[in-house]
Amino acid sequence: MARKANLLILDDEPSTLASLSRAFRLAGHDATVCDNANKALEIAKADGFDLIFSDVVMPGKDGLAFLEELRGSGVVTPVVMMSGQAHIEMAVRATKLGALDFLEKPISTEKLLLTVENALRLQRLESENKQLRQRLGDHEIVFTGEAMKKVMAQVDRVAPTETRVCILGETGTGKELVARALHEKSPRKSGPFVAINCAAVPAELIESELFGHEKGSFTGATARHVGKFEQADHGTLVLDEIGDMPLAMQAKLLRVLEEGEIERIGTSKPTPVDVRVVVATHRNLEAQVHDGKFRQDLFHRIYVFPIILSPLRERREDIPALITHFAAQVCAQNAWKPVAFTPTAVECLQQYSWPGNVRELRNMVERIMLLASSNEVDAGTVESVLTPSTTQTRTSVGSGPLANRVENFEREVILAELRRANYHITNAAKSLGLERSHLYKKAEQLGIDIRQKRREEESLE
Repeated sequence: MARKANLLILDDEPSTLASLSRAFRLAGHDATVCDNANKALEIAKADGFDLIFSDVVMPGKDGLAFLEELRGSGVVTPVVMMSGQAHIEMAVRATKLGALDFLEKPISTEKLLLTVENALRLQRLESENKQLRQRLGDHEIVFTGEAMKKVMAQVDRVAPTETRVCILGETGTGKELVARALHEKSPRKSGPFVAINCAAVPAELIESELFGHEKGSFTGATARHVGKFEQADHGTLVLDEIGDMPLAMQAKLLRVLEEGEIERIGTSKPTPVDVRVVVATHRNLEAQVHDGKFRQDLFHRIYVFPIILSPLRERREDIPALITHFAAQVCAQNAWKPVAFTPTAVECLQQYSWPGNVRELRNMVERIMLLASSNEVDAGTVESVLTPSTTQTRTSVGSGPLANRVENFEREVILAELRRANYHITNAAKSLGLERSHLYKKAEQLGIDIRQKRREEESLE
């Protein structure tokens, strides 16, 4: 199915507006018509069009003046000029002003639809080029260890299918990078890749962000907005942090997944969408279902093929390669000479616990490089950056007899690990090298009420 386009047609002849809009609508596109250049400027600024068709010769402000003002106002929507009085000079000037094409009237329906198709194809190619540049830079997955090799093997197995994937892992482990890899290895790789962080969007706006809205559908809706589902048509949509999606929105998402169509706010007309939905979260969805915070029917719909990312502290063998990769990135971004980390510097970084995972390592590498006095980073420079964190840990265990200090330290370590694991007991116990039963017993000895602590954390979110 060809992509549906949102078009604006500017012409002073009512018959031309009627025939063009009818041809476009019969082909499945949306067409807005206007007979005045000044009015068309306001409409183009307020709404997001895929393509604008404009007549050249019109009373008052002509099409070339319209195009010049449009570009001057910062609107980059492609414009196709039309004229029944075309000549070379007019076409050359239109091209210099940034016109995508110049068509001579009368224009056949076939030519009109081909022009729209070509414009949409050009937009898609520009988007793909942008994504390619991003992948060559910030979006490469770097690893050497077995844990990530297994993850990538799972990606290779499921990517060619339409199976729904749920990516699980702590914050900063690279869930979106894995989602990108799924997209790039899938038959949809030529389509768009769109991601949205459900936790970052206010509850009252998430429906509009996902499904879009019509102009005037609510206070502040000054223009038509295309939602993430439509943006991702024929491609992949990543719903990051889906565990933070409000329950009311979960019900609407379930309907979309079942029916394959969305409704923009402000209209009851359904719009079909062909999207592969990949979800990601750092939360324990099974526990949220049990607590009534996540719909069970939605859970079963999205939790078909889980991919679990280990925290960085459990795959320290990847750290040297990641350091080299991030150091090269920082040097390229700042036009610096190459910077190398000595083996002892790398070893220091491998011994750190990395509660913020790969994202924290990336930031730490940049910070260390800024503080380094030469093009070689040694262990002393690394330790000077890591020391504040370790000093805080040492001074937070209190004073008094050794037994009391050890007990305080154990309590802090267990609480920190529980928070990092989002109170998933199995994951926390595994990270601490304990059996589940031993962790429960140890927490009880230290006066830690795990269930109560979890409730307190959730009440602060």
